[in-house]
Amino acid sequence: MIELLGCGYRYIHPHGLLIDRPQGSGDYAFVFFRNRSEVTVGQRRTVCERNSYILFGPSTPHSYRESELPFINDWFHCVGDGMRDFLDELRFPLDTLLPATDPSLISRSVMELHRIRKSGGPLQARIIDTEIRSLLLKLSNLQELPLTGKKGRYYRQLSELRDEIYYSPQRRYTVDLLASRLNLSKSYFQHLYKELFGCSVVTDIINGRLEYAKYLLRSTAYSVSAIAAMCGYEHDTHFMRQFKKFVGVSPGRYKAGV
Repeated sequence: MIELLGCGYRYIHPHGLLIDRPQGSGDYAFVFFRNRSEVTVGQRRTVCERNSYILFGPSTPHSYRESELPFINDWFHCVGDGMRDFLDELRFPLDTLLPATDPSLISRSVMELHRIRKSGGPLQARIIDTEIRSLLLKLSNLQELPLTGKKGRYYRQLSELRDEIYYSPQRRYTVDLLASRLNLSKSYFQHLYKELFGCSVVTDIINGRLEYAKYLLRSTAYSVSAIAAMCGYEHDTHFMRQFKKFVGVSPGRYKAGV
């Protein structure tokens, strides 16, 4: 099991900070740099860009400090008997600065670790183990994606937009509106979206609406007309036609469990 030794979320050092560990930290130290910083691993000094992260090995000599003020970072230290095998399985690179394709993923994870550590409870240790493994799995998965060039540049924004589509199925999205929010042409927006997620944005809009509709049909007493409106459809007939096309049965039959 992976044990959390300490963590910090969005630590702000107005006058800078120097961390110097010539013998290593003795544990696995994860650091997320929110702004430009100087990082030294062994004898190699690097100025890393904002939104970069690194996982230091227990015996790796390292130091880091600000390259601009204020110095802001997220961090956590952990140990675990199976940590080395887990990292080998993921092919997770130790002592290597990496760009955070999705900075909010790291921030949310460290913030959650901080919250769990303060909350206590009989299952705290197991939850922390799961949270750390989940973060490292997600980061490894992102490393495997071909997110070079502009695909990498827009990944976070497109991911957040995709989440919004699924979280807000009642909104009436158009491709033109979504593309304009990222200052992209309609055609290039559609191309990037499909390259990253394997489906068109229109497909996701429909899926988001219909998944919510299925939930409402099976879990509430709302009428089909009310559910159509709650899922962003202007006309009942459009909703019923689209539902049957993609789900295979009419909304009424789905609600009845037929």
